[in-house]
Amino acid sequence: MNKNLKLVVNNKLKIEEKYFFEKKELKTILDLYGKMVSEGSWKDYGLNISSRQIGFCVFKNSSENAKYKICKNFKPFNENLKYSITDFRGKILKSSHNLFLLIKNTNWKKL
Repeated sequence: MNKNLKLVVNNKLKIEEKYFFEKKELKTILDLYGKMVSEGSWKDYGLNISSRQIGFCVFKNSSENAKYKICKNFKPFNENLKYSITDFRGKILKSSHNLFLLIKNTNWKKL
């Protein structure tokens, strides 16, 4: 038996962080969603969740690809990429460090 080996026991449970939109962020997005649904621009939504980002996907029709995706990046390379709006191909249309300003300053009809 090798005397240089040591048994290491880690009894502490690692609590994994849950990644999601914060309550105020989700309320802002859902307020926008409700406004756009009432105007007839948006019909459905879905959520994409991964360890890197969460995305609120917006659909014109439920049988199509997502028209837009409002993303929150958990570990952005650049602070200005914390929140972004992408098209259905994943191309970043707008980005910001602040979700509320991003949504407020976006002209959704011209996007």
